[in-house]
Amino acid sequence: MSLVTTKWLEDNLDKIKIIDCSWHMPQKNRNGFEEYKKQHIKNAIFFDLDKNSKKNTDLPHMLTDKNSWENIVSEMGIKNDDKIVIYDNSDVISSCRCWYNFIYFGHNPKLIHVLDGGLKKWIMENKPTTSNLTLIVRSNYKANEKKNLVKNMLEINKNISTKEFTVIDARSKKRFEGEIAEPRKGLRSGSIQHSFCLPFSDLINNDRTFIDKEKILEKFKSVKCDLNKNLVFSCGSGVTASVLALAYSLIDNKYTPTIYDGSWSEYGKF
Repeated sequence: MSLVTTKWLEDNLDKIKIIDCSWHMPQKNRNGFEEYKKQHIKNAIFFDLDKNSKKNTDLPHMLTDKNSWENIVSEMGIKNDDKIVIYDNSDVISSCRCWYNFIYFGHNPKLIHVLDGGLKKWIMENKPTTSNLTLIVRSNYKANEKKNLVKNMLEINKNISTKEFTVIDARSKKRFEGEIAEPRKGLRSGSIQHSFCLPFSDLINNDRTFIDKEKILEKFKSVKCDLNKNLVFSCGSGVTASVLALAYSLIDNKYTPTIYDGSWSEYGKF
């Protein structure tokens, strides 16, 4: 149950931990934290995707180290056995990246969920919001890093010849095929050799909910890649790759999300 409905969340507001992981592409000129301070779901804690990523790198949203993650989550007052629902108010469904981070660092996948439709659907349904900041009591969170859930550029390059796993890119077709320039400066256009393209937006309805499972399966089959191999997802900076990973987990409950963390922000430099 990677996804929960707005009705489920409304019925369980005081029984779980809630995270607002709204993050916007730089060209949107929107600030997720400022928006959170004005309006969020009751009890929600803000998760800053930029600040809570690796510091000593010029690549965006790279996974931080184990000790830093333990401190970040402890400061949020989250415990290892907490049930968590993450939402966002973003066009790129950034909550899925936070979902992936928690799974990577060992939180029980059965306890970590994403709100289907996010804050947009919540507000459309006239459900209550607040500007009151959530009171946080520091916890003592312990991480258990799952290093097999992330790929680096060396592994991606090796796989071009060994073909041990299938790489699926969540960017748009035009970006994947190099027809348009990348939004981040200094990156060439194109894609990883032998990778496949499934734009994450193909899996999302207008109200930002995921399309139903049957349609998700159809979309993955339409890519015409070998779904029997291990799947690794990539994108521009590791955010929308996580959308594909969550979507695939809906049709294969044994799948654990695996991401090329550097994604095209790294690969497109060379």
